[in-house]
Amino acid sequence: MGEIVGVGLVSHAPPIMMPQETRFALNDGKEITLVPGLKQLRSEVIDVLKPDAVIVFDTHWFSTVEFIITGHERRSGKYTSEELPRGMKQIPFNLKGDASLAKLAAAEAVASGVPCIANDDPYLPIHYPTINIAHFLHSDERDEAWLSVSVCQTGTTKNFLDVGKAIGEAVKKSGKRVVLLASGGMSHRFWPLDELIYHEASDPIHVFTPEARAADEQRLAWFKAGDHASVINNMDAYMEHKPEGKFAHYLMMASAVGGTECKATGRLFGEYENSTGTGQVHVWFDRPENGWT
Repeated sequence: MGEIVGVGLVSHAPPIMMPQETRFALNDGKEITLVPGLKQLRSEVIDVLKPDAVIVFDTHWFSTVEFIITGHERRSGKYTSEELPRGMKQIPFNLKGDASLAKLAAAEAVASGVPCIANDDPYLPIHYPTINIAHFLHSDERDEAWLSVSVCQTGTTKNFLDVGKAIGEAVKKSGKRVVLLASGGMSHRFWPLDELIYHEASDPIHVFTPEARAADEQRLAWFKAGDHASVINNMDAYMEHKPEGKFAHYLMMASAVGGTECKATGRLFGEYENSTGTGQVHVWFDRPENGWT
């Protein structure tokens, strides 16, 4: 039987891909903690777990009439962001896929009543929530499979939970050891262009509103306590602060490991930080010895 060996909420914020001197210049002469946090996450967690596959819930991949899971045997090439080519340009990637796992996950989702397909079109775009995280966590030596899952923009919290649960069931049937990564931010409002220059440092005082910061910090407290039920049951209130991608990345990830029944406690790799008004953080949830629920 397969198993999910660990899950994490990870930030793909563009500054992590900028040269060190640029990061320092934007952050009052010091490093943002998101970069060493990812390096620590790789050395202390991913390199130790050695998963067969990594599934990324990608908050920049918006589908409309269904959820989509990448079903390629391999995705390779160079990536330049249409959003920020100055900071993310010609990034090489070479990611093995797992077509059988993708098809199994899609079939489980459809069986649960949610439209979902596995797609292996060689021209299917890849997005930087996958690219940026793979840049830090993927290993050419291990060459584990990396799959991406879209956020269906017409989906609801229930749909995200249903897809996540289906993916969890698919992993069990796959016989593989899998890591799930919810690649996205927390509260997600940007400062207006004319004000951005004054809010590029990582200090959370620059998060768009004090209320958004407080909402993020409340959820971080729930994460640390393993109280996933409170996070999920308070989504309506959190939506006031525009969490990235309807917080679908977290909801799918959490549902795959038990949803409201999950008690896994979170630990931060780096600190909770600002990125142009948005809340960003890396939180890792180890699989409890007695299981996720």
